[in-house]
Amino acid sequence: MDYLKTAYSDTNKMDQKVPVIPGNDAVEIDYESLPDDASLTAHLTAGAFAGIMEHTVMFPVDSLKTRMQMLESSSPLSRGVISSISKISASEGAYALWRGMSSVVLGAGPAHAVYFSVFESTKTMLVNRLTNSNSKKIVTDENHPLIASIAGITGTTASDALMTPFDVMKQRMQASSYTRDKPVTSVKLLQIASDIYRKEGASAFYISYPTTLFTSIPFAALNFGFYEYSSSLLNPSNTYNPYLHCVSGAVAGGIAAALTNPLDCIKTALQTKGISSNKDMRNVTGFKSAARALLREGGTAAFMRGLKPRIIFNVPSTAISWTAYEMAKEILLRN
Repeated sequence: MDYLKTAYSDTNKMDQKVPVIPGNDAVEIDYESLPDDASLTAHLTAGAFAGIMEHTVMFPVDSLKTRMQMLESSSPLSRGVISSISKISASEGAYALWRGMSSVVLGAGPAHAVYFSVFESTKTMLVNRLTNSNSKKIVTDENHPLIASIAGITGTTASDALMTPFDVMKQRMQASSYTRDKPVTSVKLLQIASDIYRKEGASAFYISYPTTLFTSIPFAALNFGFYEYSSSLLNPSNTYNPYLHCVSGAVAGGIAAALTNPLDCIKTALQTKGISSNKDMRNVTGFKSAARALLREGGTAAFMRGLKPRIIFNVPSTAISWTAYEMAKEILLRN
């Protein structure tokens, strides 16, 4: 992650609210770190803000991805993103594309707060142990793509433990309309949670957690690694630049999404098995059985379902996440 240390000496820059200390010719401002007594709280807040922004802005595309991954390859929804969204809106109403939003709002904020705070603290610890740095803050201005990837893995492991049950409910709500005989006009989060618990037990909320980690760990490693690598190329001076943060995040998100799509298909199969119309899918019990069921149902092409909307979702959403995270920390610093 990029960090900015800029020296200000001209008093005509007071409108930027930069403190000027008498007798000092320069004042260092680290836009990526906050005062020691507010560091953890600020990073939790910034991470929560980034998570909610990431998931909500592109939510309809994520809903389409879920449906594509559940349907047979011959389904009309597999032919194009725009035409599929139009078909869903026309037949079920625009609200259908936003079902499951309540689950995301409840889960994404806390999960991403954990995600970024664990990432920052782990990265600082690894940098201090593996390099000559000796930072005592929760964040560090060191730029190491490999260390960032490892820290990203720890962050996503912690956040997925919190987010997985919400993601299960989200995908059930996203797919609820076409799995029933008559149109569904309203799906309640508590109703979905109750149905899952009553029919499948508490384990249904975490049946996809190992597969989620198999998906999220390489995604996080690719995301954080490519983000820092792209940032080092586009922004070698480590200046605070929302545009460059956005571009770096978009590149990282697109690459990570494309390479991990097969694993995401398996995760979706596990999280929606309780409402699947396919008998094999309803009987899956884990990663291997879900992979075999998908292979029997659609061959290798089954693992490419939803690739286009997954990339379309992750390119802007990852860019939004990184940009919102950087912006939130800057605002918290200045205030």
